[in-house]
Amino acid sequence: MQAIIHCGPISRASIAKQTGLSKQTVSELVRILEEGGWVRETGRTSGHVGRTATTYELVPASAFMAAVDLGGTKLRVAIVDLAGSVIAETVAPTHPDGGEAVAAQIGELVDLAIARQVLDRRKLLQTVVGCPGVPDQATGAVRLAPNIAGIDGIDFRAAVARATGTPVILENDVNLAVLGEQWLGAGQGIDHLAFIALGTGTGAGLIVNGALLRGASGGAGELGYLPFGADPFEAESLRVGAFERVTATHGIRSAYKAATGRALDVPSIFAAAAGGEAAARAVLDGVARQLARAVATLGAVIAPQTVILGGSIGARPEIIAATRAELERCFPFPIHVVPSVLGDHAALSGAVAIGLTELHTALFAQSAPGATVSLPLPKPGLVPSAAE
Repeated sequence: MQAIIHCGPISRASIAKQTGLSKQTVSELVRILEEGGWVRETGRTSGHVGRTATTYELVPASAFMAAVDLGGTKLRVAIVDLAGSVIAETVAPTHPDGGEAVAAQIGELVDLAIARQVLDRRKLLQTVVGCPGVPDQATGAVRLAPNIAGIDGIDFRAAVARATGTPVILENDVNLAVLGEQWLGAGQGIDHLAFIALGTGTGAGLIVNGALLRGASGGAGELGYLPFGADPFEAESLRVGAFERVTATHGIRSAYKAATGRALDVPSIFAAAAGGEAAARAVLDGVARQLARAVATLGAVIAPQTVILGGSIGARPEIIAATRAELERCFPFPIHVVPSVLGDHAALSGAVAIGLTELHTALFAQSAPGATVSLPLPKPGLVPSAAE
């Protein structure tokens, strides 16, 4: 199946050559997979000397998964086929009641997306939910997600499983974002990678030696709690995080109001800086300086080759340029600082990456304990870009 997923359309002879299995064994396995509806004939080889051969490929619509990006204000659901193509997508404001209401809403949006494309609901076999905070894999609750009420006090994973009728994987949204960028975006082929999301809050997804780093508590990458920026010993820093207090949305607005006496939203502060206002420039320069300190901290601890900046604040070109300049002043080793390629779809892309690996493995590798079916190679249009 891995040969077919990665190289299809492919002949039985080519599968045998790639896998080392006999042609007779391959023919029997392909027959079983074809009867099960997992693969199909696509034609015959051409342009070669000798007899032509029948070629086979994966049937993308043989199974589906749901990728969910759960935010404090917005809930995005994508239905993805077995080849990784987005078949349907829907977005809605996150239910304000949180908890069970959000879990039910996920199920409703999944049903809505499936109904719009007239898909077979029985073929939905997996759901992956990216959420802010730290999923507790033992209890199914999500800790440190204050923008979504009630998901820390229930088995949220089980609630979503009931609503969707599928197994559910819970993962931090920034962890998914770094996996998405590694698979399809700015981090392709990089085994030492970090993704920093800076917007309403801040966090990081970390890949070390090619593997996602979660840490003992599952909270690796909670950059908001870095002990600099604001005073880390103040009570508010224990609730929000000293670093987040000065770099995220609330911190930027507070710093600008303290400097000017005027209350502006963050886009207006960026506009004021672009128009030459000294106070706005000073506030944003301060954010870039703190962000450079965070990148340098990651450089000293895990030494990423590349740090991807995303989020409504982190992805701004002026923040990226200023962070690069400040980083050169405070850290002696090279770290590439680049913008996110996938934008709003980074977490969804990571959810697809995890979900497809899990689904392919569950469907096709059950008889080989410990084996996994790796992701297909990236191809254009696999997951929508932010522009789309």
